[in-house]
Amino acid sequence: MKKPFGGKSTGGEPKAENTSLVDADYARKKLFKNGVNLMADEKLEEAAIVFEQALRIDPDSVETLMKLGYARFHLEDHGAALRIYDKIFEIDVTNPEAWNLKGLVHYEQKNYAKALDAVEKAIESDPTFGMAWYNKACFLSLLNQVPEALEALKRSIEIDVKNARKSIRDKDFVNVKIEEGFKRIQEVVVLESVRQGYHTIGAIVWTTFLDKVDADVALLKLMEKGLIVKNEKRDGLSKVPVYDLATNVAEKIGSEKKGIFGITRKKVPKPVKNLKEMIQSIHAAREAIEEKNVEKAMDVFEEFIDPARSGQHMIDSFFDAHREIRLWKIRLKDRGEDYLVDNREKMLVLFENVEAAITKNIRSKIS
Repeated sequence: MKKPFGGKSTGGEPKAENTSLVDADYARKKLFKNGVNLMADEKLEEAAIVFEQALRIDPDSVETLMKLGYARFHLEDHGAALRIYDKIFEIDVTNPEAWNLKGLVHYEQKNYAKALDAVEKAIESDPTFGMAWYNKACFLSLLNQVPEALEALKRSIEIDVKNARKSIRDKDFVNVKIEEGFKRIQEVVVLESVRQGYHTIGAIVWTTFLDKVDADVALLKLMEKGLIVKNEKRDGLSKVPVYDLATNVAEKIGSEKKGIFGITRKKVPKPVKNLKEMIQSIHAAREAIEEKNVEKAMDVFEEFIDPARSGQHMIDSFFDAHREIRLWKIRLKDRGEDYLVDNREKMLVLFENVEAAITKNIRSKIS
């Protein structure tokens, strides 16, 4: 087979200039991009071959290893996927995504104890990794550790409320769905549906995947707690019950309304103020990076990681940036100033791009 980028040098040709055409990192990045495009086209075997070619140039490229492991996982080559993730741990033992993906490989093999062990290592590396908490809940449920599964599921929902809706139809939770704690999760799903602008029982059932009986029970509980109010609207000769957030709840968590074409228009409390506060945090982060102040940088990064602060907005609007900042904080803790210096330019560019997007958002809201 013809080798990529030509055969070995005979030593007789003139020395090439150091341009992008012969730069090894350029070649790796080009192969990596080709592999990603092949994955997008669901050509997983071809993608795996291209990622392996990229690894010949840089065997320690974690991003390439991650993609190769993912391709092998979906090709059901579980042994190869596990070996790839173990290779990543030789380079970065704290990589939470690799631990989470290794857990999924064990899950596919129905080795739930090993899956649980792997996903717990992901959470140790990044306690705000919502999907790792969700997978932990699944594995605990399959191991019939019901109370622990519910606690992990609740934690995943605190990080990302979308996990509540996902859990409703997830067969891995068959062992916990009869528990009272899971009923409260159903209430969260119904409350979020109403917040998004679905006000009739039919629309709530459709958006949450709940049975009508479960949706009715959840609505009743929410009304008893004063979180939901029931009204009626006329539909021809009959009246149809509609459900809305209680006024005090709507003020606290915001609401969303549907346009006539079903397009969601969010109404969030003090949106411009919140975005301006994020910009102030970005300035603080850039200042810490410029000063090479590791402790300050880690503190400011938490602002963009913690869902109770700006983390949820980052997850919703800047998911890739949120993931990068999480990994940066972990690596700063392990490697300190050297890591900050080596990745300074990348960090500054990321925060500059996020700031530009937020500024554009603020201008559109003001106008």
